[in-house]
Amino acid sequence: MSPDNKLLPKRIILVRHGESEGNLDTAAYTTTPDPKIQLTESGLLQAQEAGARLHALISSSNPSSPEWRVYFYVSPYDRTRSTLREIGRSFSRRRVIGVREECRIREQDFGNFQVEERMRETKEDRERFGRFFYRFPEGESAADVFDRVSSFLESLWRDIDMNRLHINPSHELNFVIVSHGLTSRVFLMKWFKWTVEQFEALNNPGNSEIRVMELGQGGDYSLAIHHTEEELEKWGLSPEMIADQKWRVNAHKGEWKEDCKWYFGDFFDHLADSDKECETEAATEEEEQQHEEVENNLLTNSEDINEEELCNGQCS
Repeated sequence: MSPDNKLLPKRIILVRHGESEGNLDTAAYTTTPDPKIQLTESGLLQAQEAGARLHALISSSNPSSPEWRVYFYVSPYDRTRSTLREIGRSFSRRRVIGVREECRIREQDFGNFQVEERMRETKEDRERFGRFFYRFPEGESAADVFDRVSSFLESLWRDIDMNRLHINPSHELNFVIVSHGLTSRVFLMKWFKWTVEQFEALNNPGNSEIRVMELGQGGDYSLAIHHTEEELEKWGLSPEMIADQKWRVNAHKGEWKEDCKWYFGDFFDHLADSDKECETEAATEEEEQQHEEVENNLLTNSEDINEEELCNGQCS
């Protein structure tokens, strides 16, 4: 399929699972494997409400183009599969192209059965060490999750490039990814090229919360089309990150934002505006170094002379 005919999804929507037994009481993890943790009754209702919100969002956004479709990716954990099942109640069969269980978007692995007291101490250690790089004993770090989410993204783009979903070009396509809190944050970090420091400041989405990346006029995706600045602030995005999201609303795909703070400012103290200015600064620094060396040599010679005068025949 040629780039001109490539059908990009109108939206890529991240949905966290509904309230689980583990969210309600962490003691559940001491007797039940994480993948088998179930949704609570409240979590089932949250998932149904999320489905209604998704349907309303997709169907009402463009009444002039009623032919829209949805494709789901879902984590293999019971709580995400149950969330998807409840979401599906809001969609008719003809609207759903398909669904794929995707192991790479599963929850961060915290180890096997989780001893409550040990997990509390471990999570305290994580806060001191840093959320992104800290690896749970017998489990994963957020950096490990980043690696497998990166692999998933490559597959997602191949689905688009090769038209594996057999999309009708006249249909508006929407991807919905039903996953977990940390996995969703890592997904956004990878997509928008956020730094580790920016990731550390992000807040976890609530149960059945929806975060929408929407395709802008220029072909780039942005969170600022569907979500307000206040929402983005609540999620932990900095003013610079929010400004970047607003820029992406009209940015052309592949366009580079020259003044993006974390591409340059966070890595260099100062970058010259031109090669000539850079050469001038280098020459100035060299002159200053030479001047400093001369002063140091003069000071050393002066100290040697003073020492000789003090000694003046008294030193053997």
